[in-house]
Amino acid sequence: MKILYFAWLKAKTGTAEEEVSPPAAIATIADLVEWLKGRSPGHADALSDLRLIRVAVNQDHVGLDHPVGPNDEVAFFPPVTGGGR
Repeated sequence: MKILYFAWLKAKTGTAEEEVSPPAAIATIADLVEWLKGRSPGHADALSDLRLIRVAVNQDHVGLDHPVGPNDEVAFFPPVTGGGR
């Protein structure tokens, strides 16, 4: 599974992307987030407040209950605000 981190998530985790092999029990984004928090203090800090994070699986925005699999690309990023008129 490929994990991508953008903006301040990249700074806190110390990486822009990583290849991971979560245990088979990791079935949803919520499960994945909890597992990723254990990778380092930076990961735990970056993923501590999910209200500040958006997630995409294979470039589609998804919720925390979305399923994930070993061949997925999962991206974590802060909410994006629109520009002016």
